[in-house]
Amino acid sequence: MTTPACPVCGMENAYSDGSNFVCPDCFHEWPLAGAADADGEGDTVVKDSNGTPLADGDSVLLIKDLKVKGSSITLKKGAKAKNIRLRDGDHEVDCKIDGVSYMLKAFFLKKA
Repeated sequence: MTTPACPVCGMENAYSDGSNFVCPDCFHEWPLAGAADADGEGDTVVKDSNGTPLADGDSVLLIKDLKVKGSSITLKKGAKAKNIRLRDGDHEVDCKIDGVSYMLKAFFLKKA
C-alpha cells in the first residue's frame, strides 16, 4: 500500500498511524479508507421506504405521522417535502416541511 500525498499541504512524507494517515508537516490526519476513495463521494446510497434511491432535489412524502422530539408538533402522514438534501449520519435527509427545517430518516419517506 503506497502512502498518498497530504490533501492539505501536498507533501509526500505522510505515514499511516493505526486507522489514519498523518502528515508530519501540517499535522493533518485523514482516514485510511479515504485514500481509496479519492473522488470524495461515498458509496452509500440512500433509499426510501420502498427501496427507491433518493437524490438531492427530490420530493418526498411522509409515510406515517411523526412526533417532533422536544416539541408538541406532529408531522402528518402525506406531508410533502420538496428539494431534499442528503446528508451523512443517522438522519440522512435534510428538508423543509411547511417552512421549518427537519432532519429525517429515509425509511419514513417515499419518493413523490
